[in-house]
Amino acid sequence: MNGTDPVIVYTTPSCFYCKIAREFLRRNNISVIERDVEANPSFLAELQAKSHQRGVPVFEIGDEIFVGFDRPAIAKALGIRE
Repeated sequence: MNGTDPVIVYTTPSCFYCKIAREFLRRNNISVIERDVEANPSFLAELQAKSHQRGVPVFEIGDEIFVGFDRPAIAKALGIRE
């Protein structure tokens, strides 16, 4: 992944794992574009097209899609050492 490209994260306000993911990304100074699928139905359509499901969080990191907050896989994709 290019270190300057933001990570796209599909979320909802009430999602516990979305909150943990936000904190993880913030703590590691990762640029994020957050897409609230409850607030904007077009984001839900994007999410479904990319992940073939409706659950959140979903991360788009470069050309890769990560369903759920798989911290080790996301850290590896972002080049973060834990």
